[in-house]
Amino acid sequence: MQAADPDMSVIGLIMMATLPVQIIMLMLVAISVVSWTFIFSKRAALKKARAQTQDFEDDFWSGGDLASLHQSVTKRRAEQGALARIFDAGMNEFIKAHGTANSVDRSRRAMRAAFQRELDDMETNLGFLASAGSVSPYIGLLGTVWGIMHAFIGLATVESATLAAVAPGIAEALIATAMGLFAAIPAVVAYNYYSTDIDRLATRFETFVDEFINILQRQSNS
Repeated sequence: MQAADPDMSVIGLIMMATLPVQIIMLMLVAISVVSWTFIFSKRAALKKARAQTQDFEDDFWSGGDLASLHQSVTKRRAEQGALARIFDAGMNEFIKAHGTANSVDRSRRAMRAAFQRELDDMETNLGFLASAGSVSPYIGLLGTVWGIMHAFIGLATVESATLAAVAPGIAEALIATAMGLFAAIPAVVAYNYYSTDIDRLATRFETFVDEFINILQRQSNS
């Protein structure tokens, strides 16, 4: 079997590609690198958020004094998780408005605002993953179309069009599509996975807010 022409390797085809296709490939590589950076960082952040949420729920439902728990959270607020900060916001507002008729409502609003801030923070960079997943295939397709168009234009100067003449141009053009899919598929999978993970955490946060409001309601009525 005859050895493959080195120029037909992936690297060789990329080097032979026209400048616009090379620029498109470089864009796709950059998108892929940024996507994988966000994928790994988001994975670590959500893993930490789940652990912190579980730890705080264990502390909260252990039957301890809410005032002591609040003091502990306040002292180490920067180290606490999202749920602890939501609790801290609600408890702070309840203490400030203690004795007033709308203390529970003020606490609920404070926790809802804190909940939205924490949710926005957890969703950071998800928009980029969604955009990378939807746009990358089209960017790759643009490179493919341009490359194939350039290959066929080149055939106009050739007396006899053969497969050997057109194959390298088509092959280098198709690499752009492959790179677009390579950038898009992990981004889409990660976006869907992390969105589901964040939705689960958001449900836990909302459930906690409702249960904590019930506790404050009983305390204010006692």
